[in-house]
Amino acid sequence: MSAILRAESLSKRFGGLKAVDAVDLQLEEGEILGVIGPNGAGKTTLFSMIAGSIPPTSGRVLLEGKVISGASPRRAVRAGVVRTHQIVRPFQNLTVLENVMVGAIYGKARPLGARDRALELLDFCALRDRAPQLPGGLTLAGRKRLELARALATEPRVLLLDEVVAGVNPVEALQMTDLIRSVRAKRGLSIILIEHVMPAVMRLSDRVIVLDAGKKIAEGKPQEVVKDPRVIAAYLGESAADSAAAARGGESIPTPASSSSAAARPTPPSNPTPTSTAAKGGATTPLSTSKKGPGERQ
Repeated sequence: MSAILRAESLSKRFGGLKAVDAVDLQLEEGEILGVIGPNGAGKTTLFSMIAGSIPPTSGRVLLEGKVISGASPRRAVRAGVVRTHQIVRPFQNLTVLENVMVGAIYGKARPLGARDRALELLDFCALRDRAPQLPGGLTLAGRKRLELARALATEPRVLLLDEVVAGVNPVEALQMTDLIRSVRAKRGLSIILIEHVMPAVMRLSDRVIVLDAGKKIAEGKPQEVVKDPRVIAAYLGESAADSAAAARGGESIPTPASSSSAAARPTPPSNPTPTSTAAKGGATTPLSTSKKGPGERQ
């Protein structure tokens, strides 16, 4: 396999706080790469730099050999990198279909066929019957599938998934992992996955990297990483490491603990800066999903 995306010595400072510290990352074509670590490790900040939300203090991100870091989120989307959000915020005044059409239009110079593409993706994400409804009637799992459909509508090469399994029940968690596998198998995407639900990470990931206090402390196959003493000490603990290793063998995914709750304000699919123009008409919509301050790591 060849690398489709690379981060080289990527760092981000917020004043005196170094949220991400010289992280190297390589995503192979068709790979699912898991990113794990405790709260405050810098995972979401890393995602934000890759997706173009915030510029790195130093280092760079390359997509197929071309530098994309430091550009706008819209340019990152057009280049082929898109992300979902930990806190899902669909446009409440738009239908489920129209929400996905926003993704099909966003970042495009000529958004032709947006409706047809949106309908096909609603089929793919098992939401076609909800197309004419408002998203307020969806469950959390439904809103997460809507978020995924909206991201896929941008036609990415690299998909960044931020805690898409957290907060749903065990049956929905299994359905979501199957859907993520289908995204790779049927759409040929390369995926980076942030997730605290370790059984899901173990089942989905080809490789895992571990962040702690902004630094990468481990990298490798999932079954190797969960046995690393540094990872156990910094994040997993002995019992969690044993459970994660067992999940690789096919045990059911336990009920994940939600690290976030749904909120009312909408966000587009790319993790842009706090406000942006979502469409040519000039309507301004809030685009950041994080409730944390700019100096706090996630």
